[in-house]
Amino acid sequence: MKFNKLGNSDLLFSEIGLGTWAIGGGEWGMGWGNQNQKDSVQTILEAFSVGINWVDTAHAYGFGVAEKAVAEALCEWKWDDVMVATKCGVLPGDGKAPRRFISADSIRIEVEGSLKRLKRDWIDLYQIHWPEPVGNLEESWQVLQELKKEGKIRWAGVCNCWKSELKVVQEIAPVTSNQPMYSMLAREIENETLPWCTKHGVGVLAYSPMHSGLLTGKVSPTWFAELPSNDWRKHKADHPVVKPLQTREGMKKFLFFQEELRELAVDMGRTIAQLAVAWTLRRQEITCSIVGARKTGQISETVDSVNLPISKEEEVKIKEIIDRFLESPADA
Repeated sequence: MKFNKLGNSDLLFSEIGLGTWAIGGGEWGMGWGNQNQKDSVQTILEAFSVGINWVDTAHAYGFGVAEKAVAEALCEWKWDDVMVATKCGVLPGDGKAPRRFISADSIRIEVEGSLKRLKRDWIDLYQIHWPEPVGNLEESWQVLQELKKEGKIRWAGVCNCWKSELKVVQEIAPVTSNQPMYSMLAREIENETLPWCTKHGVGVLAYSPMHSGLLTGKVSPTWFAELPSNDWRKHKADHPVVKPLQTREGMKKFLFFQEELRELAVDMGRTIAQLAVAWTLRRQEITCSIVGARKTGQISETVDSVNLPISKEEEVKIKEIIDRFLESPADA
């Protein structure tokens, strides 16, 4: 496992971090279906055993469910070399549906809750989950600096921030990291966000390298219909991730794209999932890639991505496949 320094911090993160979004279960509005707590803990322990030294979680993931699973795994692991990154700024709304909201007061309440659930005296990396409302971003970033001085968090970062929002917080205090979505099918950060982060020494923790499950090689014509009713992808049909699969033509186009990726991955001795993760790590601006898992066996397979870096020749072939998919009409 390769380890990279995170931004302006003293944290050395493994190149792959374990993401716990799905470990939050399915009863909070953005879950991935039912989840067994024992499976969650064993998955986290497996990640530690294969060299991953940090886990990314959030108050929002099941509104405490994922953080409690992380705490249970940490208690069982009993080593002090594992770091925890968690997030604030997504609160339970009506019916436990997630509501994005940041403020100085709400963050202080959230950090105390996370510390209690994680059973830790401090949080290694505390992140603003979403910069909403943007009018509260300055006061929210300021309170993270206060929490740092108080010793409740070691380093402060943000998630889902673009250049304009990064500039706002950078004027108050240096940003340690930004956590944006980045995959073969979500490349918007390449234009402005990545260059800005590089210029200002901000670490980049890429999440959803497998594009919320679409880049795993497991999509089939019946994939969407077979999702459980409490999987967020089931009831967010207009979400950019799953919307392209809502028509017969869109699904046909995607399956052709998936098969092209599969053929290339096989030639390279990988799975599509390994290819997807390695593709995000090909860029030097990416400090680490966050990979989700919810049962044993998944993260061990994906970790091999770091041992199979993408060559320049392979990168060209992947770009050709992506370009054909993005440029071809849905009824091609």
